[in-house]
This record gives sequence, C-alpha cells and structure tokens, in this order.
Amino acid sequence: MSGTEETSESGESSVTRMLEIFDVVPVGPNTFVGANDGGSRKVVDGTQLLAQSIVAVAKRLPGRTIRSAHAVFVRVVDPDEPVEFLVDVTHEGRSIAAAAVAVQQNGRRCASISILADTPASDVIRHHAPPPRVTGPAESIAADMPMAGRELRVVDVADVNDPAEVGPPELSAWLRYEPIPVRDDLAKALLAHFTGHLSVSTTMRAHDGVGTSQAHHTISTAVMTVTVSFHEPVGWDGWLLYSHESTQVGAGMSYVRGQVHTEDGRLIASFTQEAMIRPLRREHAMIPASSRL
Repeated sequence: MSGTEETSESGESSVTRMLEIFDVVPVGPNTFVGANDGGSRKVVDGTQLLAQSIVAVAKRLPGRTIRSAHAVFVRVVDPDEPVEFLVDVTHEGRSIAAAAVAVQQNGRRCASISILADTPASDVIRHHAPPPRVTGPAESIAADMPMAGRELRVVDVADVNDPAEVGPPELSAWLRYEPIPVRDDLAKALLAHFTGHLSVSTTMRAHDGVGTSQAHHTISTAVMTVTVSFHEPVGWDGWLLYSHESTQVGAGMSYVRGQVHTEDGRLIASFTQEAMIRPLRREHAMIPASSRL
C-alpha cells in the first residue's frame, strides 16, 4: 500500500500500519471505508480522518493531485468501529476539482472535510519562505511520542508537556519516517497526519503553569480544525522540519500556523490549526481521561 514490501501486525502502532489505515478501501463509486488507530488513549486523532479523506479523494479523482484540505472535527471517533467516507465531487473542471467528504461512523457525522485538487502546471513564477534558523536534528532532543518507524526530535525543549517548560509560543520539531511513501496521496496523508500533534503544546508553552500534561485531566483540549496546503513537489528524503507558531489564544480557542520544510530547505506544506482549550467541566470529569476528546 505504501510502495514498500513491509507489512505490520494488526494493531501495531507504526508508520507502516498508519499507511495501511490511510489507504481507505472503496465500497462504492463515492464511498470508502477505513480502519483506525486509537493509540494509548483509545481516541482517534482527527488528523487520521484528514489523511484518510485525502486518500479517498485522490482515488475518486485519479490523475489529479491534492493541493489543500480543510477539516472540521465535530464528534469523537471510536477506534474499534470502521469509519465511512462519503465523497461528493462538487466541481471537476479541466484544471481544478473540488470535493466535500462527510466522515461518518454508525450513521453519525464526525467530521467534514473540503479538498481542492488540480492538474499540476509549469511555473510562471516561484518562491518559498525559508525554514526557521534552528538547530539540526542531531542537536535536537528526542521526544517521547512512540510510533515504530517515526523518530521525533524537538528543538531546544526537553518536554513539550511540562507546565514548567515556558518560552515563546513557538515549537520546531524534526521528524524522520520509515518507510517514506512512494504514492503521492499517501505521502501527503503522512505529512498531514502530524499537523495537529504539537499545536496545543505550542500555545501552552507561553503560559507558566500550563502544559499538555494537564490535557484531559484538568484542562479540556481538542483539535477542532486543521487546514493543510501542499506545495509541489512533496517528495523528500531524510528529516522533515515542522515549525509551529501560536499567534492567538483566548475565549477558549487557540490558533496556530505552521510550515513543513525538507532537510535541504524546501517548503513542501503549510498548515493551520484551531483547538479548544477550556476548563474541564464537572460532567467531563466523570468520563475516564483515556476516553475524553
């Protein structure tokens, strides 16, 4: 599925397994079904649904390349039940195509995702933002976010979850994946998958005594939207640099923008994330932390 010969055991948390999950299966002309990885918390990441929707639309629109996706997450997804992706192609022109994906589980809408696709064209003009000036992966700090085949190193931050780890609302992280997908849609799905993982930590870092170790325990957090744009070409080797900047937080919501650069400095994706950061309500405290959104 990923263009490699590797396989994985069912349920193993690994890059190979995630690529298998991203590779949703068609069960009709506009309907796809996918499995889940709930991780240790047994709650499906919204960015998994985003990645699967990218693959679903790429399969529905063969010959097109996915250029951007905007996801709104509205309901928790049970990792033990399959998910259905209903693709509605709203426009299919000679150059540009668009689709809306309804993500459902047991007949209930869990997310809505809008996707833009196109037929790539030659450059008229070209430029891109340079990567931030940060230390390289060799000098960065290994982070505890286990997944076989994924290595994560955070720049200058020992523990992104620690409430005492205070600094500017910025985080940069180096990631290395094995395997790197050969297929364009799976490569973009893999890029999109990590866009929601460090954004809440980026926001909380600027506030003393607040950290993501408190999430789902004393503070209610949830990723509500993710938007990702892919800049051609998206191929890479070695490390990727995900840089995050939290530009606003207040009224219970945070906003983070970010970029993905290759190790040699090419900008291959940009993203934004909105997340809920609110006091844990009394009724939520009755729900086990492992099951909270």
